[in-house]
Amino acid sequence: MFRWIAVLSLSLFTLLIAACSSAPKRPSTPLPPALVQKLNQMSLKTRLPIPVQGIKAHQLNDTWGASRSSGRLHEGIDIIAPKGSKVYSATEGLIADLRDNRLGGKVIWILGPAGTWHYYAHLDGHKRGLNVGDYVKAGTHIGYVGNTGNARHTAAHLHYGLYLNGKGRGAVNPYPYLR
Repeated sequence: MFRWIAVLSLSLFTLLIAACSSAPKRPSTPLPPALVQKLNQMSLKTRLPIPVQGIKAHQLNDTWGASRSSGRLHEGIDIIAPKGSKVYSATEGLIADLRDNRLGGKVIWILGPAGTWHYYAHLDGHKRGLNVGDYVKAGTHIGYVGNTGNARHTAAHLHYGLYLNGKGRGAVNPYPYLR
């Protein structure tokens, strides 16, 4: 029993260290309330532009719901493209978060119309000069395709996720929006 408790304690300690070290902690920047309100009053379009330079609808594969490590299901679509291809915002909105994390690597979160959240992951980098609080329009250059985070051993791609119930909550398949 003591051995089991020691193993459990060590595992929890390891997870805590990994969680704390996966991304540098920075003070959160509050988003401008007037712009948040403006976005919340807008509706989300049923068709969004493909957020990767040079990729056409017929090149997309619906990877929504595919199995992932640790029993997870894929909450987005992977858009395969050459490393360094430009990534564009699929909608207008506010840059809400720019960071590195364990799963997504270099990521961008954008708060969009109707309170939707748009997640861009595995980026090779963010566009220079992009900051939390910046207001972007659909088609604004925000980053570059890569394979960071848990995608470091895969082909370069953009993971694009769409969430309807808050940041990281209420995932929906973005594939129909991009077709």
